[in-house]
Amino acid sequence: MSRVLRIWGAMVLAAAIMGAFSAQAAAPAQPSPASAACLACHDGAKPLKIAGADGKPRAMHAVKPAQVAAGVHSSLQCADCHKDVTDNEAQHKKTGAAKPDCLQCHQGLLDEAKKAGKATPGLELVLSQAEKYKLSIHSKPNADEPDHANAVCANCHDSHAFALPAKGSPELAAWRQGVPATCGACHEDQLEEYTDSIHGQTVLDKQDAKGAICSDCHNPHGVDKTNTDAAKLATTKACASCHEENAKSYADTYHGQIVALGYANTAKCYNCHGSHEIVKATDKKSKVHPDNRLKTCQKCHKDAGPGFASFQPHGNSHDFKRYPEIWLTTKFMVGLLAGTFAFFWIHLILWLYRESKDRAEGKTRPLVKVSELGIPAGKHVRRFGPWWRLGHLLFATSLMILTLTGMTLMYAGSSWAPVVMQLLGGPKVAGIIHRVNAVVFAGIFVIHLVYIVIFLAKNWKTFKIFGPDSLIPGLQDLKDVIAMFTWFLGKGPRPVFDRWTYWEKFDYWAPFWGVAIVGVSGFLMWFPSLISGFLPGWVFNVAAITHGEEAFLAAVFLFTVHFFNNHFRPDKFPFDDVMFTGSMSVEHFARDHAVQYKRLVDSGELQKYLVDAPSKPMHVGSRILGFVLISFGLLLLLLIVNGFFSGLLK
Repeated sequence: MSRVLRIWGAMVLAAAIMGAFSAQAAAPAQPSPASAACLACHDGAKPLKIAGADGKPRAMHAVKPAQVAAGVHSSLQCADCHKDVTDNEAQHKKTGAAKPDCLQCHQGLLDEAKKAGKATPGLELVLSQAEKYKLSIHSKPNADEPDHANAVCANCHDSHAFALPAKGSPELAAWRQGVPATCGACHEDQLEEYTDSIHGQTVLDKQDAKGAICSDCHNPHGVDKTNTDAAKLATTKACASCHEENAKSYADTYHGQIVALGYANTAKCYNCHGSHEIVKATDKKSKVHPDNRLKTCQKCHKDAGPGFASFQPHGNSHDFKRYPEIWLTTKFMVGLLAGTFAFFWIHLILWLYRESKDRAEGKTRPLVKVSELGIPAGKHVRRFGPWWRLGHLLFATSLMILTLTGMTLMYAGSSWAPVVMQLLGGPKVAGIIHRVNAVVFAGIFVIHLVYIVIFLAKNWKTFKIFGPDSLIPGLQDLKDVIAMFTWFLGKGPRPVFDRWTYWEKFDYWAPFWGVAIVGVSGFLMWFPSLISGFLPGWVFNVAAITHGEEAFLAAVFLFTVHFFNNHFRPDKFPFDDVMFTGSMSVEHFARDHAVQYKRLVDSGELQKYLVDAPSKPMHVGSRILGFVLISFGLLLLLLIVNGFFSGLLK
């Protein structure tokens, strides 16, 4: 079937159905005597002609009485709108009155109804659409005829026969099938493309009114130039209204997240699939057909390699058969998060319970009397040198900035994300901020690795892998964990620890895993064109999952478990500044690291670690800095929690 036949076939069918139902509905109605005089010529029963504006004969405008009677304007007389016509002679003599004006008439009716205190939802809807029209491209002067708008109400609506078909009715189906031809009267090229598309074939060939028509994607009253950001975002939203599953998977991609934040400078549905000419993905003409996919990607990613073609922008974690890599990665990361949080949150809750209970019962840990050891009052024990403290500070600040920029993207659909992104300067600036801090974060880690290598090279003969100064977990740590849970449950005394507690060792080793996962996945996504030259596209799907989930794990763990263990547990609350000042009082050192303290006292080495207490400016500055970082971390935690649950509720 040719394109022309398809289009006109739809028009004829739509007109026939609408005409039949209109005639049936309007059979009892009769026009008023005044209007009957008009319809004597304008009823279309006789092929009458009159002279046109150019002097040449033209067909007289026909108005079918049955359709008028079934329409929303059935109660109006012809003269109610055609106020400029004063006789029933051909050619009509015109007065100076304005020609029919839909907006003026509806506005007048609305004003009268408001004065009378009547509810007029229909009129209010019409006027709201009219306001949108005033701002649309349709209301602008036509390029060829500046005295005329691009389109007026009557170009799309038959003002004489306009009716509101009921939802689910055959009339509504017929109206939908006729919309493409109505729009195509002006947009001929777009209609030609549409007729061959999957949408056009559904509506025009299969006569299925559920297929997408022009007004499903474009707001006919508020349509703007399609090159504006607002129009691009609206079109993407329109696609999602039908393709819900694909919209969900798209929303999880970088492209979808940028769109959700309100920015259009990224790939949207039609950039990959096409718009008016869209066809099935299995069609060789499709832009996303395997034979054409790489070329489509290269429109934005100029140097994209073959791997781009196998990236799954609509991959999901519940279809193992189609997306096994995504399924396996998601299940692994969910298990990792669930296991980590389950253990440490239970650990946190039990610790809080036991310590609070002991305090309520008057069970406290007394501080040692250092004066009995001949140690001057106010002395501290050095725990961390300046380089360790600087590394921790840079590590913490860069991680928090990475969290802010990353989680804003990850939870793009939350209410706060667009605001934060705007404050950051938009996706491009936020991306630069994110990558700069990623380099700082990774750089500190690499420097630390170099330090370890140098340290071990110098001390390999004396360094004990499982000794008290080593951060490598050993059997004693397992014993400490068991002893701690025994105390939690009230079945034993509170254990004492050496230089490093088991939770401090976990905090130390966690970044080795985290930096490796987040760093490698981030690198893959930072240089996709390079990586796609030798790795398959599913690698990017896996990288996106691991990058986001591991970042979520790190951020939530730090802002809950790490903060509690080091700052919020009852005997540390509200803040422990040892990581900022580098030292802690001898009394607190003896309490928190009793095993190390006893060993140093017995060996006479304690004096080597004694330092003066931090100066007042250092003490105050450290607390201010610490409280700022903790406050920022808690704010980030609130944003993450909000974003997480907002996503679950959608």
